[in-house]
Amino acid sequence: QVQLVESGGGLVQAGGSLRLSCAASGSRFSINYMGWYRRAPGKQRELVARFTSGGGTNYADSVKGRFTISRDNAKNMVYLQMNSLKAEDTAVYYCNANTFNGAYWGQGTQVTVSS
Repeated sequence: QVQLVESGGGLVQAGGSLRLSCAASGSRFSINYMGWYRRAPGKQRELVARFTSGGGTNYADSVKGRFTISRDNAKNMVYLQMNSLKAEDTAVYYCNANTFNGAYWGQGTQVTVSS
């Protein structure tokens, strides 16, 4: 199994920045790739950014140019740098790990952007 713990959420004004962190533990060697998703109030969970199995990255169109996903393999960490935040970025952000045994999720961290 894989355990994921997110941190770094909070309240920020529109135009501000936040960096989310995700710490992975457990069966890390089973992880194919990791990413970030979010669920806004009244909406379904959606992809924000993720690494691909080939080492590339995918971003939702709504965050391209503003958000950057990165990782530190030595520390088993994945990050999401969020700049130029907008009110519509308000959501619970979840770290995701795709593994040979299925998908794992963190507990989520709340990001609230005030306009």
